[in-house]
Amino acid sequence: MVGDVMMSAGTITVFGALFSPFVRKVHVVAEEKGIAVQALPGNGPAASAEFLAASPFRKIPAMQHGDFTLADSTAIATYLDALQPTPALYPAEPKPRGRAVFFEEFADTVLAAAGGKVVFNRVVKPRLMKMECDEDAVSQGLAELVPLMAWFEGAAPETGWLVGGAFSIADISVASVFTTLAYGGVVIDAGTHPRSAAWLARVQERPTWQAVAAREAVALKGFL
Repeated sequence: MVGDVMMSAGTITVFGALFSPFVRKVHVVAEEKGIAVQALPGNGPAASAEFLAASPFRKIPAMQHGDFTLADSTAIATYLDALQPTPALYPAEPKPRGRAVFFEEFADTVLAAAGGKVVFNRVVKPRLMKMECDEDAVSQGLAELVPLMAWFEGAAPETGWLVGGAFSIADISVASVFTTLAYGGVVIDAGTHPRSAAWLARVQERPTWQAVAAREAVALKGFL
């Protein structure tokens, strides 16, 4: 971990599987902050009362910190960033801050929506739901990803990070979606998208990212 933060209000519990890009985002934010979190399952047939209290719409991730609960990855990341201000993952200056939130929204809404059609049908349906893959939905998702990945190739920096020269929520959010996409067979081609591939490699080389990835590998053993 980056730091060693003692949480005065008790353990922070994060509900949801690390397979989710949104859950992973929260875990990486916590790791960057040096905030210890307890990972528990989220939605499902056996959803706990604690999860349902924290997430009224049954969405993951959700969080419980003492008597305070919160749902949605952006809301939780914002809370953690304020709870432990350093290192700041949301830039303080107006333009970089706005740009970082733009990338976060690009990842969480546009990129995840297109890629989700691929991952849901190639991974979630056959492995968790015992249902057949909808190849038409996969094709639609793959087609939607083409212009998004082309745009991101132009936005990705040759060196460093997406916003203002500092690692931020922008990098965490976009890299988290690309990481989940890889489970569905969508991997950035370094030949056609060299800047994107090099940027993603830099993110995934961070010790904090690798710490979360190690926990993810253990949690997903036997599933993928």
